[in-house]
Amino acid sequence: MDDESEKVGGITRRDFVKYSAGTVACIYLGVLNAGCGSSTATSMQVTKWPIAKDVFTTTQQQILPIPVSATTPQINPRDLALYSEFGYDAWHVGPGLPSAVWNTIAPDYNNAPNAAHLLSFFAITDIHIADKESPAQPLYVGWMAPFGPTGNSSAYSPVLLASTHVLDAAIQTINAMHKKSPFDFGISLGDAINNNQYNELRWYIDVIDGKVITPSSGAHVGVDAIDYQKPFQAAGLDKSIPWYQVIGNHDQFWMGSSYEDEKTLAARTSNTILNMDVGSATSGAVDRSGYYMGVIDGSDPLGAVILSGPEGYFSAPPTVVADPDRRSLSTLTAAGENWMKEFFNTTSTPVGHGFNLVDPAMGGGFACYSFVPKPGIPVKVIVLDDTVKGSGQPNYAAGCLDQPRLDWLQKELQAGQDNDQLMIVAAHIPFNTYKNLVTDPSQVASSPPFMNLFIPAPYPGATSMVSDSSLLAILQNYPNLIMWISGHRHMNTVTPQIHPTDPTRSFWEVETSSLRDFPQQFRTFNLYRNSDNTISIVITNVDPAVSAVSPATTSRGSAIATARITAATTIGDSSSHAINAELVVQLSPAMQEIIATSGIPV
Repeated sequence: MDDESEKVGGITRRDFVKYSAGTVACIYLGVLNAGCGSSTATSMQVTKWPIAKDVFTTTQQQILPIPVSATTPQINPRDLALYSEFGYDAWHVGPGLPSAVWNTIAPDYNNAPNAAHLLSFFAITDIHIADKESPAQPLYVGWMAPFGPTGNSSAYSPVLLASTHVLDAAIQTINAMHKKSPFDFGISLGDAINNNQYNELRWYIDVIDGKVITPSSGAHVGVDAIDYQKPFQAAGLDKSIPWYQVIGNHDQFWMGSSYEDEKTLAARTSNTILNMDVGSATSGAVDRSGYYMGVIDGSDPLGAVILSGPEGYFSAPPTVVADPDRRSLSTLTAAGENWMKEFFNTTSTPVGHGFNLVDPAMGGGFACYSFVPKPGIPVKVIVLDDTVKGSGQPNYAAGCLDQPRLDWLQKELQAGQDNDQLMIVAAHIPFNTYKNLVTDPSQVASSPPFMNLFIPAPYPGATSMVSDSSLLAILQNYPNLIMWISGHRHMNTVTPQIHPTDPTRSFWEVETSSLRDFPQQFRTFNLYRNSDNTISIVITNVDPAVSAVSPATTSRGSAIATARITAATTIGDSSSHAINAELVVQLSPAMQEIIATSGIPV
């Protein structure tokens, strides 16, 4: 096989050279070519990306993928121009999804109407704000993946181009909803950023604060011509809505999967593209070598990955313009502490976004706190950091509660029980959840398979004091716990955590999908007291109201295409993957008496 036809991961050497060595104008190799869009963000005109005029929840209308025929050619993640040609990214607006009543854990419920409104809040999660031009990403692993489940969309997906724009669209949608029916607070359930970088976190906080965003780094290629590169004015969250933050694995670790070491720390601010193996992140691939991972070309409207491939294809290591703002927020000895501190540099409320409530006696990296969101309403939110801690862990995407956090959780639960408060646990990682999407309460009777996410000791290296099952047993000791909310798996799933004998000790687990990947939804929660003093938790998914001209619209199509190409969904799938439900909770007699007069009458 000659050099011109030799294939590397399904791409010919000719195509490799095309993508990696300069046929796209103004590729930067250490410095930006003069005359090719070298203007900095500060000299560029700042734009705004409005959302659609009308805002809807998925109970009113849904974003539905248009099915792809089984005879349509299979394409690969890097075949960007074919996404639209073959219809992989096509979607349309369909009718709404009604809210179904789930009384799985409330056998005494008998269609009692909502009597009073207690609390309203929204949850966003897994936004994964990404520096697409950072040299420290494993892009090549996903870019060169084939069609099918071997694809790795967390390593590469074209949704990376517009992560800030999708968040801005979601925030504008939340603001429009707030004007119609006010939220008491909002919460972000972790993985705010993609790769534990300072500039990623500043973009995230600054979008919510409503500042000017320059969504590029290094040489800032394409800022004068490419829509997803242009500086823009973020709308900012309505200042009357307090918002709180949960920490996730991507917020602390290299790509959410590896504890930071000297190589990953240096790679962030280096001008040299990361050289690593193509194996899984948990196998230690980042500390091996063999392939340059590349960056996204900001001068390309489609955002192709360039400067990537086997190290033998390069006479010298490929380089980009370095940027000190790409620095890691973690150190060799501490993960999460610097990330938390950045939330005190904000113009929205509360300053600290919950981390101001952390008990200082627990140490600088402790990311757990609780708050009561609405005076006069006996509901307490317990924000729990259930990510792994320290080096040598078996899986940095797993759940973990070490002894200090487990002790703290039990203390908070007991306090809520003693103080006659209903309780919601907000964490990043779910536990003991249905493995697949369960969209209807009738499916519960079929005993869907569960998925375990916690790895307990004595598994080698693990520091969690609980497994999924032992954590469930602890939580069910507290009848006032009504719900656990989380993100992490990028999907909408509702799991009833059923106590075998006492329904007042059962509670709901609600996962919310990612703003990064399909279906790119957030969720609203409304708590009601019913006339029989049961509690109804009405959960509703919302598609950000993107406008036709926004990069967020392109990102929606890219998310749908990526889900199909990587087999996260089938190519014929045409559902929104939303879950709208009224989740009924049965309370103890004592708690029924406490809430009997609570809330604003419906």
